[in-house]
Amino acid sequence: MLPALTMGDPAGIGPELAVKAWRARSAPFLWIGDPALLAGEVPVVEIGSPEEAAALSGTALPVLREPLAVAATPGRPDPRNGAAVIASIRRATELALAGKVAGLVTSPISKHILRQAGFPYPGHTEFLAALCDAPGEEVMMLASPRLRVVPVTVHVSLRHALDLLDEARIVTVGRIAARALRRDFGIAAPRLAVAGLNPHAGEEGLMGDEERRVIRPAVASLRAEGIDAFGPLPPDTLFTEAARRGYDSVLCMYHDQALIPLKTLDMAEGVNVTLGLPIIRTSPDHGTAFDIAGQDRADPSSLLAALALARDLGEQRRRFDAAQ
Repeated sequence: MLPALTMGDPAGIGPELAVKAWRARSAPFLWIGDPALLAGEVPVVEIGSPEEAAALSGTALPVLREPLAVAATPGRPDPRNGAAVIASIRRATELALAGKVAGLVTSPISKHILRQAGFPYPGHTEFLAALCDAPGEEVMMLASPRLRVVPVTVHVSLRHALDLLDEARIVTVGRIAARALRRDFGIAAPRLAVAGLNPHAGEEGLMGDEERRVIRPAVASLRAEGIDAFGPLPPDTLFTEAARRGYDSVLCMYHDQALIPLKTLDMAEGVNVTLGLPIIRTSPDHGTAFDIAGQDRADPSSLLAALALARDLGEQRRRFDAAQ
């Protein structure tokens, strides 16, 4: 089985990256989108089902057609194509749930444009959780060869993140992260470092009491469940090279606390992984890049990493489940 790559916003760099990823031939995939976006760039064969993809053996890019409402212009997103973008995600998810594809890799979307098209979700992750009937179980991980980070609160304002941060949420995210590290990443005894929220991890309450009141009890609860969690640790020293040798992933308290170090260390190979779902889902760690769309400037490194990771996670999960 191959992973399915969704179309993403057709006016962004998604189609260009699909072309470059197919040319690289490093991680085979099938594409769900409008074949007109790839016309003349690579050999394309429209297929009726994922089972037909393997027979192509790399001679052409297998495509499950999802037609656009209007022709796409690079750099000029159109809400009228929102329905096709959403349908591409939905179809890939349904195929993954049915065991027809190895997982899905999602190309970047514009949340603003999809909102104009009536999309009610903050982003991919929440939509996938709804499609998988697992709302509230979705957890975002950003993974690269040098660092894995898991934000406890994600796509909300910093002020709202502080309101959402509580012991129960930290424990839930830590539990899901630890299971995914065992099941999908093959780490038998994962080590979870837990970041503090405040400068110096609160300095024993002098710079904030969330560490004593919320984070430390959550760490104790995770340890009581047999999870090797430790902290809270000062965020300003948690991502040094020496510190990274002491853990397998970091639980971060808010979005930028997690993504800034990951993207600083390894933007090109960073991959967004959704934990807590019954399917494998990865995504390149960048956006639609409308400003360079259609200029042959997009770097496919993150997409290639996402495709390879989807393949590897799927294989590891199958081995893990077969052994249980």
